[in-house]
Amino acid sequence: MADFNLVVLYVEDAQASSAFYQTLLGCPVAQSSPKFVVLPLGNGVMLGLWQRDAVLPPSTSQAGSSEISWAVANAEAVRATYETWMTRGAQIAQPPTAMPFGHTFVALDPDGHRLRVLATAA
Repeated sequence: MADFNLVVLYVEDAQASSAFYQTLLGCPVAQSSPKFVVLPLGNGVMLGLWQRDAVLPPSTSQAGSSEISWAVANAEAVRATYETWMTRGAQIAQPPTAMPFGHTFVALDPDGHRLRVLATAA
């Protein structure tokens, strides 16, 4: 089986979403065209931002029905990432919260895609 290396989100404006993720994550663009942008997420995994009107075959899916998650070391790292993302303009759907599976918060990108930061429970 091939290695997993790309998550693609369908977005209204690939360039605007690219600017959001570059600011939020502090990462550069790896590849760009007017309607498709790729940014590195780490460990060889990339984030693709594909402008919805260019997706083939067309998709009727709605943003927010799934999420991308980032693992951090502990609850303190969850809080620190939350504070950083707040200053970088992320909309917050769930503030830092202790849940049965660990400490977490959820942000939303401009299209409503869910972005979870999580420190799993020991």
